[in-house]
Amino acid sequence: MDILLFNVTTAALMVLMFNGGLALVGQTTLGRRRIPWAGVGLTGLALAGVALQLCWSGAMGALDADPSKSGWWRVVTSVFMQNGGFGGAAWNLATLAAVAAFADWFWGAPLTLGLFATGILLPEQIDKLWGQTSHSTDPRNFAGSSGATYFLGATLAAALLLHGGADENPGKSAGKGSTDEGTSRGKAVRKNRLLALGVPALGLAMWFAQENGHGLVSVYGFALGALAWAAFRTVLHPDRDLRYPPRTTVASLAGLVGLRTRSAD
Repeated sequence: MDILLFNVTTAALMVLMFNGGLALVGQTTLGRRRIPWAGVGLTGLALAGVALQLCWSGAMGALDADPSKSGWWRVVTSVFMQNGGFGGAAWNLATLAAVAAFADWFWGAPLTLGLFATGILLPEQIDKLWGQTSHSTDPRNFAGSSGATYFLGATLAAALLLHGGADENPGKSAGKGSTDEGTSRGKAVRKNRLLALGVPALGLAMWFAQENGHGLVSVYGFALGALAWAAFRTVLHPDRDLRYPPRTTVASLAGLVGLRTRSAD
């Protein structure tokens, strides 16, 4: 029962982050956006890690984060190993792809990669500052991309709280009906901010009730996301794809893949 509750709350936290990412970039805008190459790259590395595990039986032993083994690289390489079985690996890859795409569209590729790297390295350093130097001996914690993914997803929740979310109908608030449109926009912003606050609130509850590390790293990510927004908000342009449509969009690529599939049939 405890394992089931752990999995349910962990999944619920990701659902909050996923919905927050949609609210931040605008659900109806996804097809018009550029290919999120930073997200594609991170997901590709995770897929390559899974392929390496399938091809080399010693991959986990050489690259995981087992504290009984030496190797400075393990803290990084272990993120791209998966040890949750088929279901766990599929969940980690799918959530990484979605969260990294949202982050790429909002933060931009360089900052997304920097935040993801911080999600790998920072939690361990914070634990050391708090005197929590002991490492878990549970092999399930020796590998997996979920920690860095939840950290990155929480940065989006912080941005949603401070930004308010995407205006998916820009320009419609002018002229007739502007009052109604403004009221609707205000309600959407309040709803988005409540959604964003749910991430650190649930994360803290998960940590104190279950010692669920996904919750703790989400709180770290939320705090860093707020700092990132304060530092970089003047140079962020999450609506650039909508004002200056890219040559290749998500919708056009999906259409091309679908056309080639039908041609092959």
